[in-house]
Amino acid sequence: MATHLEKPYVKPAVRPPRELVKSTGFLLKRLGMAIKERTFDVFEAEGANPYQHGVLCTLDESPRETQATIADALGYDRSWLVGLLDELEEQGLIERKPDPADRRRNVVTLKPEGKQRLLELRDLSKTVEDEFLAPLDKAERQQLHGLLLKLAQHHDPRYKQSNGSK
Repeated sequence: MATHLEKPYVKPAVRPPRELVKSTGFLLKRLGMAIKERTFDVFEAEGANPYQHGVLCTLDESPRETQATIADALGYDRSWLVGLLDELEEQGLIERKPDPADRRRNVVTLKPEGKQRLLELRDLSKTVEDEFLAPLDKAERQQLHGLLLKLAQHHDPRYKQSNGSK
C-alpha cells in the first residue's frame, strides 16, 4: 500500500540519438507530428477536424469555389474532399449547387453558420499554436514563420502566391 510519502514511478525520458537531434529534417517531422496530433485532439473534442477548418478558410477567402479548386488549394485528394464536403453540408455550414457555367461541377459557398463555425475553429487553431509555440517570443515566432514560409514557397508553387500574412 502506497503512503503519501511515496512518489509514483515515472519512466525516465529516453533521449533520441544525437545524430537525429542534430537533423533539422528529423526535428521538423517530429514537431509536425506532435502539433498535428495536438490539433486533432483539440478539434475532435469540439466535434470538428482541421480539414474542415481548411475548407472553411478557403471559402471565407474565396466565397464561390468549385470542389476541384478547394481540393487543389489545400492539397486534398479530390475524391476524399467530397466526403468532407458532405459532412460540412449536413452540418449546415456550406452549400453546394451546380455551377451555372458548367453543370458538371458544383460551386461551394460558405453559409452564415459556416462563417460562425470558422470563427470558433480559428480560436481553437490559435490556442493550439500559442500553446505549441509558447517557448518562443513574438520575434522568434515571426522568424520561424518566415523561414517555414520560405521553405514552403521553394517546395510548393501554391505558396509562392502567398505572403503568409496572419
